[in-house]
Amino acid sequence: MAALPVPLLALALLLLAGCGGPGAAGQRRKEMVLSEKVNQLMEWASKRSVIRMNGDKFRRLVKAPPRNYSVIVMFTALQPHRQCVVCKQADEEYQILANSWRYSSAFTNKIFFAMVDFDEGSDVFQMLNMNSAPTFINFPAKGKPKRGDTYELQVRGFAAEQLARWVADRTDVHIRVIRPPNYAGPLMLGLLLAVIGGLVYLRGSNLDFLYNKTGWAFAALCFVLAMTSGQMWNHIRGPPYAHKNPHTGQVSYIHGSSQAQFVAETHIVLLFNGGVTLGMVLLHEAATSDMDVGKRKIMCIAGIGLVVLFFSWLLSVFRSKYHGYPYRYGSL
Repeated sequence: MAALPVPLLALALLLLAGCGGPGAAGQRRKEMVLSEKVNQLMEWASKRSVIRMNGDKFRRLVKAPPRNYSVIVMFTALQPHRQCVVCKQADEEYQILANSWRYSSAFTNKIFFAMVDFDEGSDVFQMLNMNSAPTFINFPAKGKPKRGDTYELQVRGFAAEQLARWVADRTDVHIRVIRPPNYAGPLMLGLLLAVIGGLVYLRGSNLDFLYNKTGWAFAALCFVLAMTSGQMWNHIRGPPYAHKNPHTGQVSYIHGSSQAQFVAETHIVLLFNGGVTLGMVLLHEAATSDMDVGKRKIMCIAGIGLVVLFFSWLLSVFRSKYHGYPYRYGSL
């Protein structure tokens, strides 16, 4: 093989040194593509905290490498004809979480929040073999999503605080959730104080109503029924009101697991507990009141009927959540 002249050899060496070889050129192309992706996502995030994606955007910015950022994607169905009430409720919490991250001082391009609506990206649902909504998935900066990268909506609920804990666990990005001001609580408190103040003003010095045992007992009973039905769990976890099967259209008001519940389920349990309580009150009145025997018998029968009916329904709910529970009301 003939040797190159010295000037040509020097030029070739300079070109190789400047280009760095084929590997360096490929690396530069990857960096350029990555830079374009990040710039595009940052531009969209500056306009909207949750980036709406169709199939093309999802494949290019989320699925295709290179990527040095995580993307939290909410797969949902928000169009009115889908009638997904849970999707709308989850979207509100998701927007709160994304806004809390977008407008925080710690905001970086390490993580982005996106959304794929079924009517805008049905091909994405098919690609991921997804048949339910809403669903939250974390697409990590490296590798494919693992089992823990799919959010357990039925267990944790969709409250922004719960989502933030999951995001921190999967990405090490800690988001302080900042909710918009809610004046409902202060308004209700002010209304209650106004009512109490009005009663005190109207009654003057006669404050005997404050010593009414029946009134205090009724208030305490309402509080106990609300707490025992799971209202505090709803407040902490933020579960959906109910669940609608996207294939059959069947709506479930009782969660099938003992580790979670729906809001409708707490209302049902509250009603059943109230029915049992009313039955017990009627039985007590039938045993202790001074009414004639006929009325006391009617109250006794009504009380027994309420206790049997509502307590059996409570056991049915319990059996549906604790599979294999062996007892029924008739076997107790």
